[in-house]
Amino acid sequence: MRRFVEWAQNEIAVVPDFHKQFLFSDEAHFWLNGYVNKQNCHIWSEANPRVYVETPLHPKKLTVWCALWAGGIIGSYFFKNDESHNVTVYGDRYRTMITNFFIPELNNHDVQELWFQQEGATCHTARTTIDLLKDTFGDRLISRFGPVNWPPRSCDLTPLDYFL
Repeated sequence: MRRFVEWAQNEIAVVPDFHKQFLFSDEAHFWLNGYVNKQNCHIWSEANPRVYVETPLHPKKLTVWCALWAGGIIGSYFFKNDESHNVTVYGDRYRTMITNFFIPELNNHDVQELWFQQEGATCHTARTTIDLLKDTFGDRLISRFGPVNWPPRSCDLTPLDYFL
């Protein structure tokens, strides 16, 4: 984490508006049975309320991806198969979204100076995915196994956790 902070401070020293050049990306799951994922919601109390919520093992869900930057939003992209059924995201599906949706959308914006940031999910960090993103962003890729390593568990770097 310290290395990433030092890198960012050096970039900001050279380009004061560097923070406006970040293109953040992430997915969110929306469960279709009423369950709400509260991974980012914490309640602090002196007493344990001992509340249990039963959830199905494999609930139906919809997965949505988008990217957010100072210039706007790219997306939303809904992961579906050819029959329009909701599907789980894995490497090939993620790369298909990058190739068929994200890169064409980038062509509608002035993004030559943008840095692309993604979290460390396996489908994001597969070698073929990183190579595909490097072809588009070069060294302006912030990702696990990318030119600039994305620090794990850095919720401050993923505003989409609070947007999607």
